[in-house]
Amino acid sequence: MSPVESFRTPSKEELRELREQPTDPQVEQEIIDSIEEVYFSSDSFDTVQYELEKLPPDLNLLELEEYRDKLKRQQAAVSTTCREVFKRYITSLSQRLHKCFNSAFRQLRSAKEGFTEASLGLLANQRRRQLLTGLLKSLRTIKTLQRTDVRLSEMLEEEDYPGAIQLCLECQKAASTFKHYNCISELNSKLQDTLEQIEEQLDVALSKTCKHFDVSHYTKVQLAYKLLGKTQTAMDQLHMHFTQAIHNTVFQVVLGYVELCAGNADTKFQKMPYKDLCTHITTDSYIPCLTDLCKALWEVMLSYHLTMQWHDEHYKEEETTPGAEKGKNEIGSDESTVGRSYVKKKLEHGLTRIWQEVQLKVKAYLLGTDVSNFKYDDFIVVLDVISRLMQVGEEFCGSKSELLQESIKRQSVNYFKNYHRTRLEELRMFLENETWELCPVKSNFSIAQLHEFRFMGQCRSPSVSPSRQPESTEPVELCLFEQYLQGGNPFEMQIDNKEEETEDVLASNGYESDELEKSVYQDYDSDSDVPEELKQDYVDEQTGDGPVKSVSRETLRSRKRSDYNAPILTNTTLNVIRLVGKYMQMMNILKPIAFDVIHCVSQLFDYYLYAVYTFFGRNDMYESSGLGLISSRLRTTLSRIQESLIDMEAGGENAGPHASPEERKEKVPRPHLSQLVILTSSDTLYGLAERVVATESLVFLAEQFEFLQPHLDTTMPSAKKPFLQQFYSQTVSTASELRKPIYWIVAAKAIDYEQMLLLMVGVKWDIKEIMSQHNVYVDVLLKEFEKFNQRLGDVSKIVRIPLPVSNVLWEHCIRLANRTLVEGYANVKKCSNEGRALMQLDFQQFLMKLEKLTDLRPIPDKEFVETYIKVYYLTENDMEQFIKNHREYSMKQLTNLVNVCLGSHINKKARQKLLAAIDDIDRPKR
Repeated sequence: MSPVESFRTPSKEELRELREQPTDPQVEQEIIDSIEEVYFSSDSFDTVQYELEKLPPDLNLLELEEYRDKLKRQQAAVSTTCREVFKRYITSLSQRLHKCFNSAFRQLRSAKEGFTEASLGLLANQRRRQLLTGLLKSLRTIKTLQRTDVRLSEMLEEEDYPGAIQLCLECQKAASTFKHYNCISELNSKLQDTLEQIEEQLDVALSKTCKHFDVSHYTKVQLAYKLLGKTQTAMDQLHMHFTQAIHNTVFQVVLGYVELCAGNADTKFQKMPYKDLCTHITTDSYIPCLTDLCKALWEVMLSYHLTMQWHDEHYKEEETTPGAEKGKNEIGSDESTVGRSYVKKKLEHGLTRIWQEVQLKVKAYLLGTDVSNFKYDDFIVVLDVISRLMQVGEEFCGSKSELLQESIKRQSVNYFKNYHRTRLEELRMFLENETWELCPVKSNFSIAQLHEFRFMGQCRSPSVSPSRQPESTEPVELCLFEQYLQGGNPFEMQIDNKEEETEDVLASNGYESDELEKSVYQDYDSDSDVPEELKQDYVDEQTGDGPVKSVSRETLRSRKRSDYNAPILTNTTLNVIRLVGKYMQMMNILKPIAFDVIHCVSQLFDYYLYAVYTFFGRNDMYESSGLGLISSRLRTTLSRIQESLIDMEAGGENAGPHASPEERKEKVPRPHLSQLVILTSSDTLYGLAERVVATESLVFLAEQFEFLQPHLDTTMPSAKKPFLQQFYSQTVSTASELRKPIYWIVAAKAIDYEQMLLLMVGVKWDIKEIMSQHNVYVDVLLKEFEKFNQRLGDVSKIVRIPLPVSNVLWEHCIRLANRTLVEGYANVKKCSNEGRALMQLDFQQFLMKLEKLTDLRPIPDKEFVETYIKVYYLTENDMEQFIKNHREYSMKQLTNLVNVCLGSHINKKARQKLLAAIDDIDRPKR
């Protein structure tokens, strides 16, 4: 064993042996004293380390064992000493504690006997008192809870739903504290029933907001639902109530009118479905009922609009309100973000759903009655109301109102077809009764002065009727919901302004309100005391409009010069213009039927043009005149009108194959000129005044159509615009072309061309010397022209003859006269060079005198006569070329040139050659 291994701490057995050895106290004390002081220095002293460090470099086993035994003895001495000291200490402590316990026990027994029993009695009584006080308080609370139903009833009567729910919830919370009482279970059941009752009343209160929205009322309802934690449920219920409100509202409105018109107490209507109920609305009550229907539906939609507005503002306030202020009106937990999102989406989706319900109800009402026989003004009101309703729908949810558009389009097409058919029949009646006298209008008359066209000068929305568009200079117009937010109804104005519109007819005729015109006619009014209704020639039963009374020609003669320049038109023209305005109003309000309306507008013009041509322009002599009076375009237009619009079978005229009943239904019988119009009297220049009024009224009508073309073009669908362009280029522009055939008849009869031919036959043309005096027939012809000019002046006193008309008349007369001259020269059997010179002299005399009678320049067909006279001087070859180039001359006239003029200086073969050339030219004509 190494020295280190032998130097170890004594084991427990070794220590026990050392303690058990008999010791001397003195010896032990000496041993303890021999312990080095360093062992008592601190508790952290490392004895092992200390002893190891003390070891000498060279270890001796015997010395180490002796030193170890010394340490063992020191340890044993210390242990013995400590044990004895602890034993004495414990014995002393035990004795002291025993003395303290005995003293405390004696004192406690003394205190019990002297004080505790009395004090604890007082404490027990105090505790009993506190328990009884708490019980009394609980009983009072229970009593209050039992009497809560009275206060709840008062709150419900006051519509304080949040307060009632708050009270119920507080009662339920309080009741849960006293649930150990038997009476509380019954109270809880009663409170639950009360909450259910409040929910029912709350549902009723929520339904009331659908018709008449009140901010404070709705706020209470929403707070109440929020307290119940049923905000999302409230939204679901709200939309159900709005749907039900729409159904109940329209049903009650229609039912009220149906029962009112039925005039009995029959209750069968109340059980009738809404769609069937709509079919019992009478014509008279249709518009008032429609207006009330839209008013009621507006209230529902306005309530929904305000509901959405309330939620938007409510959420904005919550987002901007500080947290401390939010807690001021704490009502349970705030809505979560998910709840808000649900409410917002529900409200947004509800817009389309509610508008769809509105459309379905109004569509059923619209299609429930046949409106095809309505008066025009009434139907315009219907269109106006529906148009305004569609504007409401667009502002409400951005909808294009396809259901309403489809239903009103269907009704409009049916109405317009029937209306247009009736108007065409009326137009035929007016044309057949028209005496073609002037309708006196002032010089600055314009169709814009007629109330039917006032919509063209107004910037109106698609849903506002032209007669009701408010005049405003505001750059931004408020939407309907903003405009009527504080009160009023956008449908209240529909019927109210009808009276004003009727008055506008008189104020906007363009002539009745002119004080100057009244003063002009004042001296000639011998029937001033006769009612105005009896002075009218006719009254339009559909519109109630009465045309201006045609004045006598004597009165017209006294008109002032300024009035003399007024447009030339008739009562029928004015009626057609008004009809066009009404058609355009309808087209302007209802764009989908724009093409149908414009097509009907074109038929009005077509029929008027065809009637004027039929009355005054149809004549079989046109083809033989060679003047090209009817252009190919005009001929095509007249043929088209006759085929597409004129019912030839109605008048017993079977032109072409028989048309089917449906085709005939779309056509109008050919009009017939009134028997009061005389076109055969030479004194009136064969009805020239009537012809001027008829033709120029047509030209005026065409000018108005040209004025309206831009507006029609903007309304016409793009795919149909070629029709409109063709109508203007092929029909409207041909109106002025009717002047030629119509006035040609006057020119052909006004001058006696046959007499001139007879006088020319008696003239001798084969004279041998040049004459200085013209022939008598020239003077006779000039006399005829002077007479014509005088009669033309007489007619101009009755009706203004515009310069284009005067020019056409003079052109026709001069052309006919010149062609008569050529025809007379072609009848000459023999003619010399001197005779040709006389012809030139006669023609120059005619031209000189004629130019003094007319301002028309150049003189028509002057070259036609001069060329024919000068042909006499041509050679054979030149003559052949002349025949080929001048086909305006007839075969007879050319043949006469060959036989008479050239016969004296060409041989027979050359003459036969020229006659053959003439025959070749004439053959294609045959």
